[in-house]
This record gives sequence, C-alpha cells and structure tokens, in this order.
Amino acid sequence: MARPVVLSNGKLMVGLNEHGLVHDFYYPYVGLDNLTTARSVHHKVGVWVDGTFSWVDDDSWNISVDFESDALVSHISMYSEKLAIELTFTDFVDNELNLFCRLVDVKNIRGEAREIRIFMHQVFEISRAGRADTALFVPDDNYILDYKGRCSLLIHGRQMDGTPFDQYAVGSYGIEGKEGTFRDAEDGELSGSAVEHGGVDSVIRFTLQLEADSSGQVEYWIAAADSQYAAEKIHNEIAKEGIPARLQAVRQYWQEWLAIGGNSIHAVDKEYVVPLKKSLMIIKAHADRRGGIIASGDSSIYNYGRDYYSYVWPRDGAFALWPLIRLGYTEEPKRFFEFCRDIITPDGYLMHKYQPDRAIGSTWHPWLHGNRKELPIQEDETASVVYMLGEYMEYSKDSDFVKSLYLTFVQPAANFMSHFVDDATGLPHASYDLWEEKFLTNTYTTALTYQALLVASDLAKQFEHPDDADKWQRAAESLLASAGAFFDPERQAYRKGFLLQEDKSLQYDNTLDLSSFYGVMMFGYSTSNGWLDQTVRLIEQNLLGSSPIGGSPRYEHDNYFKSEPAYQGNPWIITGLWLAQYYIRTGQQDKGRELINWSIQKSLPSGVLPEQVHPETGAPLSVTPLVWSHAELANTILDVMKLG
Repeated sequence: MARPVVLSNGKLMVGLNEHGLVHDFYYPYVGLDNLTTARSVHHKVGVWVDGTFSWVDDDSWNISVDFESDALVSHISMYSEKLAIELTFTDFVDNELNLFCRLVDVKNIRGEAREIRIFMHQVFEISRAGRADTALFVPDDNYILDYKGRCSLLIHGRQMDGTPFDQYAVGSYGIEGKEGTFRDAEDGELSGSAVEHGGVDSVIRFTLQLEADSSGQVEYWIAAADSQYAAEKIHNEIAKEGIPARLQAVRQYWQEWLAIGGNSIHAVDKEYVVPLKKSLMIIKAHADRRGGIIASGDSSIYNYGRDYYSYVWPRDGAFALWPLIRLGYTEEPKRFFEFCRDIITPDGYLMHKYQPDRAIGSTWHPWLHGNRKELPIQEDETASVVYMLGEYMEYSKDSDFVKSLYLTFVQPAANFMSHFVDDATGLPHASYDLWEEKFLTNTYTTALTYQALLVASDLAKQFEHPDDADKWQRAAESLLASAGAFFDPERQAYRKGFLLQEDKSLQYDNTLDLSSFYGVMMFGYSTSNGWLDQTVRLIEQNLLGSSPIGGSPRYEHDNYFKSEPAYQGNPWIITGLWLAQYYIRTGQQDKGRELINWSIQKSLPSGVLPEQVHPETGAPLSVTPLVWSHAELANTILDVMKLG
C-alpha cells in the first residue's frame, strides 16, 4: 500500500494508508524508529451500529484520502451505504508537541435515532522483535499507555462534550497464536482487560447517541515522549486546549512556512500551484529537525524486499533541498549541510546511506572486488552535497554559514574528489552508480563531480584559499578534457560508463541510461553540444513511450520491480521530469509541459507521487511517496515558469 498522507513535525512522523489508517509511526526521528510494522495489520477503525460491526477497511466502505493544499492536514471521508454511516477524519501531527491528533466527525445518515459505537485500535511494536512491550490502562487520567524503555505512547480520546472513551481492552498481539485484541471489538463490547506485555495491542470505544441525520465528534490523540511523565504533560496540554485549537495553530504554521516561497509559488500557472505546494510539504514532512532527510517514509516496501527507504541518502537529501533552496528556504538546508558535515569520513567522502540519527545505514556494496579493495561508495553522493552547497550560497548569499563548512566539509570533500582519479584515464575511479547497481566510472557521476569541483573552486576563491581554488579548478578541467570517453560513436549517444581493467583497457557499458544525459545536461559536462541532442533522440526512439502508459524507464531493460510484460522497464517519475527539463531548456515548452502533466496524472488522488508506475496500468510501484519525485516535480515547475 502507498501512503497518500504523510504527517510530520520533524520528530514524529505518521503515514496513513489508502484506507486512512495509521500504517507508519516514526519516533523520535523522522524515519527512525518505526513503531509499527508493515508486516502486521495496521491500526484499525471499527464501527458498530444496529447490531452490525464493520472495520472500515472491508469492502463495504467507500473511502477517499487527501490532504489540504495549504497545510499538512488530512481530509479523509469514509462512507458505508450498508451501515448508513459517514466518518470524516481531520488529522495532523502537531508542529510544537509530539502529538498525533484525529478529529472524527460521525454522521448518522439514516432517518432515525441510533446508537453508534466507534472503536480505535492501536498496535505498536516498540521493541524490535515485537516482544517485551507493555500496554496498560491508567485509570487516574483514563488513558492507555504503551511503552518500553525510553519510549512512551499515551493514547486518549473523548467526545466533544468531554466524555472520555467508555470501554477499553488491552491484550496480546501476534504471539502465542493470538491474532490481536482488536477481535474483542467485533461484538460491540470490550472486555476491560487492563494490562499485557510481550506483543501487545489495545482498543478503545466511544458510544455516540445520534439523532436522525445528525453528527457527533470524537477527539483522539497519541502523545509520544521518552517517559510516562513527559507524555502526560503533552496529554494535559492538549486536553486543556482541545484539538480544534491545535488544528488552527497547525494550519497557521504550514501557511506561514509556505509563505516563505509565496511569491514564486503563486506566480506559477494555476494548474501547478497545488502540486507544487503539496510537493514542498511532502519534502518538509520527510525532513528531520536534526538535519536528515529520508527518501521515503513508506514502509510497505518491506513486504516485498529486505529493507526500507527510511534512510538518509546524501544524494536524495541534496536533491530534495533544491526546490526549497530556489524558493528561499534556509532552515532545512542548513540543518542538512550540518548533518553531512558530521557524517563525512576523515578521508572526505560520504558513505552509501545513513540513519536519521547519523549512524551508518545498511548497504549491499562490498569492500572487495575480486581480490582488490574498493570503497563501497557512490562518489556522486559526496559531489551532490558540495554542488548543492554552492546552490545554497548562490541563492541565499549566506557566506558566513557556508564559510563555516569550508574546512570541515568542502575542503576534505573536494580534496577527495580531486584525488579519486585513475592515472590511466584521468577520470574518476570506479564507484557505484546513482542507481546503486553497477560499479564503474559512470557518466553521471563524472559530470556531477566535474561541476562540484568547480563549485568548490569558486568557494575557495571567495574564502581566500587560492591554492585550493587552483588545484580543484585544474582537477575539473582535467575531467572535462576526457569527456569524450563517455560518448559511444557507434550509437551516437552517451554511454553509461566504463570499467578500467587491470591491463588498462576499458570495458564499456553502452547502456542507454537517462542519468547519463541528465548529468551532462545539468552539470555542463560536454565538449560537444551535439552529443546531448543525439542522446535525447535515441532516448525518444528507444525509451520514452516504450510502454503503453508513457513516460520513460531509467535505462534499457530496467528490471527493478519488473512487470509482465517488462517492456523496457517501469516508467519513473524523475526520468520523465528530467526529459521535461531538457525540453524546457531547448525551447520545447509544450513537450516539457506534457511530461509535467503526465507526472501529475500519475499521482494518487492526494497528490502523492510514487517512485515508478506500472507500465500498463499506471498504478504506483515501489515506495509512495518518493521525496525525489516531488523534488523533481517542484524543480521542473519552477523551470517551466522560469522562477528561482
């Protein structure tokens, strides 16, 4: 399942699935830890009326999931013709408190008075193995506490007149043959079991007496803290103030945040205003307050693979920031650059990926190739951050901040890039490509490294380090002088790259890869203007529109999330937008807009963009949302409007 709504305050992040149910709950970092598990059932919502019970994710409910265009606040509508019930959820994560709130409007659409019972289910997995958690009912303040160690989750709810939930049950979940306490709700009554440990879940009940064609409201919240006492402080504050007041404050926060880029945002064509604003908010939602920006909070990919996307790839983080930088945002970029300063190795390179707490992330890149030691890195990740720091300098003019990173980040990174070169070719030593698949000297990586060295040289001049400036300028010029090695004269297009052999010969990879054309275009890595246009023509012939749904895969015979039939591969959002950027740069505005519109059409109804789509149905594949997709959409909209 995708995450059509992602709510966040930079410490607490909640992902809602296509049924409007909680499926990801990250705390205390955005992306770490996920206190739910994609391999288990999500938090459920149930309704009992007229002796009939229904969970809202069964087939009898018609559900729409969206979020507001001016605030990261959900609007979820659930309608059951069978039960004659309509539920409307307005959800948010508080921008000041670590608090997830749901304001639930319950409407009786039958022409007679009825008793309606609403059940809210919680299933957290605080401990890694789903063991040793505790859930219990606390009678003094009438709440459920789910905790382990330094993580406490306080669950409470009440009707608008202050009446708290009237029944509860706590029990075992997913252990000892027990499916979960949520089953206790299905007769409309809860047992009142007050404590359990191990794998646990809980349910609370609200009973509403509603007249014909009338509505009632329920306030529901989960406070997250490092202790029961700290969670109670949050609970007491929201209990005193009420969800409607906090909702107003959250809306104001997001409106003020969007106003930073307001002049440019509202200068775009009307059809692009909402997609742009939603993309910016999705990027912001994935940014941790301590600097990390994760690729996606959608954990459902764990059901199909070995790991999540909830890591900080330096590359993805840098590209996520690009539209924010162009629009005048400074807080998020500065925190990210400080994050990268803190994680850079003493030798001046960034590793594959990181956890949001700065710990090293998982990897599939080995240290050995044959009997030879190789760095398990993607050099473009180091180059991406240096390049984006130059963009930040250009747009913000914040020389004091950038200067503070010169000795701690720019200098070691640029020194590494200038030395990570093979004497036999004068080009970068092999590392993994940006798709994390092939070990080679890659066209895209070389193009970005070339431009990053020029950026570093310019910064060195500004900060009066002439020796550095001269050294990095010469290193960049050397890379440019050998650019011809990346052009395939037979196909008349840029190749993916090559691998230097022990006998100094080059083993070419002539795969047509959109990252090659994009790197050359975006970072000015070319000694022949015609080569780029020739490459795009070959892309148009072989990749663009190679599947019924349109768009373009990353490269020829792309097998990631392979569909049947496979065509050339699944269309990716970012590759279509890269081509749109080329068309815009070359004066082909109509073609550029066609691909922008194609990308927007492939979003979920909430505006959330996936990584890739099915080549025949257009259904989202892999993670949804992917932050990089939204960053490229925002950048391309700014490009077509000649803004930023």
